Amino acid sequence: MHALPEFTLRRPTTAAEAAALLDSEPKARLVAGGTDLLPNLRRGLEHPAMLIDLSGLRDFAAVTAGADGGLTLGAGLTLSALADDPAIAARLPALADAARAAAGPGHRSAATLGGNLCQDTRCVFYNQSEWWRAANSYCLKRGGTTCHVAPQGERCHAAFSGDLAPVLLVVGAQVELQSARATRWLPLAQLYRDDGAAHLTLAPGELLIRVRIPAPARGLVCGYRKARVREAMDFPLAAVAVALVLQQGRIVTLNIALSGTNAHPLLLAGTQALAGEAIDANLLARVAKLVQQQVSPMRSTVTPSNYRRQVASALTQRLLRELGGG
Repeated sequence: MHALPEFTLRRPTTAAEAAALLDSEPKARLVAGGTDLLPNLRRGLEHPAMLIDLSGLRDFAAVTAGADGGLTLGAGLTLSALADDPAIAARLPALADAARAAAGPGHRSAATLGGNLCQDTRCVFYNQSEWWRAANSYCLKRGGTTCHVAPQGERCHAAFSGDLAPVLLVVGAQVELQSARATRWLPLAQLYRDDGAAHLTLAPGELLIRVRIPAPARGLVCGYRKARVREAMDFPLAAVAVALVLQQGRIVTLNIALSGTNAHPLLLAGTQALAGEAIDANLLARVAKLVQQQVSPMRSTVTPSNYRRQVASALTQRLLRELGGG
């Protein structure tokens, strides 16, 4: 790794000021915990003219519990704070579990909610040193014209590997985005696109400042599970979140989301057609088929693609069975 490149550092105190700085310098990058960005800087993957430090923004790490049972979370909340906050533990413990499953304790003490939702996609051909990438003619994601994972294609297949997005997707979370001109709320699912080289739909100059989680439906249960090479500290090879409401043993609502397999966190399609079904072997087989049809892991990690597909399917079935009481 290299020493950090030269850059101008700015420390705004409000989100509006941060947005104005971002708007004024198109090559600026935002930094909160820095656990994703700083290694990329040292690998030569990024060369920003300016870093905008968000750690001083007022209320950027606030947790607000609504009277209706919903939650509003500042994007600057660290993963450690998410894992330990009593309001989150009471209202959405699966989010605390997902935060606790991310990386290691040192990373979680710095890494933030917003950073985890917006983190860069990863690939064994991309997350390498400058000389290694140069020796391989770079790649489609940075500096080259070919995706080494799928050389015949025209799209980057680097995988999104955040832990928090699946849980927030299955409960219908929204994100608040701030630009120099306005703020807007967006369903979290619309923050992402299926392109590993440009997986965020953020407009130029926008930053994510808050996450809103609606009040849970009556009887909702939610869980998160993750498979990784090293249990102590690693990105997911596949991860799944399930949100489920049962009535008299039959599905009322079912949402499933996955991470680590696609270029964006995947909210599984087709689960609402399972309403009215019992969680039995037939239902689990149908869910497994949905997962295997929609996940698209490529050889962007150290493990085979088909292994990750099978892991995603098995994790989903086990978690669904567990939440269903079986």
